[in-house]
Amino acid sequence: MIGLDTVEAFAAALRDLPQPDPAAVQAAAARQAELTKPAGSLGRLETIALFLAGWQGNARPVLDRGRAVIFAGNHGVAAQGVSAFPAEVTVQMVANFETGGAAINQLARHAGLELRIVALDLDRPTADFTREPAMSEAECRDALARGAAAVDAELDLLVVGEMGIANSTSAAALCARSFGGDARDWVGPGTGLDAAGQARKAAVVERALAAHAAAPRDAFETLRRLGGREIAAIAGAVLAARHLRVPVMLDGFIACAALAPLFAQQPGIVGHCLAGHCSAEPGHRRLLERFGLDPLLRLDMRLGEGSGAAVAVSIVRAALAAHNGMATFAEASVAGRL
Repeated sequence: MIGLDTVEAFAAALRDLPQPDPAAVQAAAARQAELTKPAGSLGRLETIALFLAGWQGNARPVLDRGRAVIFAGNHGVAAQGVSAFPAEVTVQMVANFETGGAAINQLARHAGLELRIVALDLDRPTADFTREPAMSEAECRDALARGAAAVDAELDLLVVGEMGIANSTSAAALCARSFGGDARDWVGPGTGLDAAGQARKAAVVERALAAHAAAPRDAFETLRRLGGREIAAIAGAVLAARHLRVPVMLDGFIACAALAPLFAQQPGIVGHCLAGHCSAEPGHRRLLERFGLDPLLRLDMRLGEGSGAAVAVSIVRAALAAHNGMATFAEASVAGRL
């Protein structure tokens, strides 16, 4: 586990990012060239296998131990009426996760993923960030560290997801501060707001941006001022995964928005990430384009919980099954190209 318990440690970890193993990628590509199929005929399944090879340092990567971690937090800005659901739903949904009744429970099981739920001080919502920073420095450092603690070096793949009423408002504010644009460019329906609700949500984001306009624009300050505990924890988990060389499957708008302040400071942060899907939340497509990530799926999902990412894990398993299980031309006694 890497230490993210100080602002300086966080900045250093973000600055000095490990890179994939080029020798493993080269060896995996050489194997692909010998498999009993025309070159490139499995499309992105081939590039997924090479991607995993580079981060696992193994020409024949595996997915024996995958973990989905769902971080949950409560947001003080919920009091501004930015969600179709009341704040107490966060606690209720965490209980549902823990008893196995949510969508992510079923999808993680289907994908062969261990599921962990990390609830972050649900009895203490963050502050209303239209008036003050969402978190103190200590609170943000704690959330980053708790995210990092959810990642083990033995993992073959990490899926990150979230639960937190009003966290799509926080996500929109993070993206707008990190990348610019009008609040309306990043605000969407979230849990089901109508047009009037979305306009109210955009106005809240604009007030938040104005309130913090003079603040430092580094990744840590943006996270602590406009994020939430679960969002900062996702950032910590993804950063820790990079240093442990664990590839990450990202979920929807909120999980990706956790990386927006980090990407604005260090674009290489998404190098070990796959985008599981593009959600129906309008800002997610724009955010993935900024990241340069092509989503594996487009299913009009907008649930959160890591649900879209969990579905996409089946594609990764298919990629590895083909890469590791197919015979080579020599093994199958099949004539290769002339």
